[in-house]
Amino acid sequence: MTVRNHAALLVLLGCAAVAWYFTVLGFREMTPGPGTMGFGLAGFLAAWTLMMAAMMLPALSPLTTLYLRSIRATRSAPIRAARTAALVVGYLAAWAIFGAVAFAAALLAEQLATGAPDSAPWVGAGVVMSAGIYQLTPLKDFCLRHCRSPVAFLLHVSSYKGRLRDLRVGLYHGLYCIGCCWGLMVVLIAVGVMNLAWMAVIAVTVLLEKSWSHGRALSRIVGVALIIFAFFALGNPALLPGLYMSSGM
Repeated sequence: MTVRNHAALLVLLGCAAVAWYFTVLGFREMTPGPGTMGFGLAGFLAAWTLMMAAMMLPALSPLTTLYLRSIRATRSAPIRAARTAALVVGYLAAWAIFGAVAFAAALLAEQLATGAPDSAPWVGAGVVMSAGIYQLTPLKDFCLRHCRSPVAFLLHVSSYKGRLRDLRVGLYHGLYCIGCCWGLMVVLIAVGVMNLAWMAVIAVTVLLEKSWSHGRALSRIVGVALIIFAFFALGNPALLPGLYMSSGM
């Protein structure tokens, strides 16, 4: 890896660290609970995108490294930086779009927690179990293979032309990443969208799945763990604060 690539990756990880700082700063005093934590759509999407930057940018490093190699012929450092930034923006844009779905799901979770408190824990357990089952499916494996080895992906997008090509590359990769990780992100709806502890666990899981040599085995272990956790949550609804309205709320 060249010095320029090292510098770009350090910037990427630095951005993730800054995103974590502001995420913790903003959410540390919030108690995880149902709904959007008082955010409207615009505020929720801003908070969600910040969360995704914190959680997902470290896992973007394999693609970023290969992409920088693919544009190494570009001599101008500002142009390389701009193209890499466009890749990251496109990637986060995909997660921002998914954030709109998460917003709707969080609103529905709040309605269930307040309007059907007896049924809400069962729904929450079902959501967590579904996420665990997805971890064991061929579609999860397919998307994870893409994220773990993006060489074929880069060959595909090498035909992209025009000013928006880097943005398209990031968006396209982001869609694969959503296909890989959506189940883990849906778990956040059940445990509370702004749950910092779960965010940290999911971020580490995603990073290891994509970069560790045993990442594919880990995804299966996490799937089984989520299924077991769903059964425990049925007996203790407080484990799923995203669908449980405690007496103190």
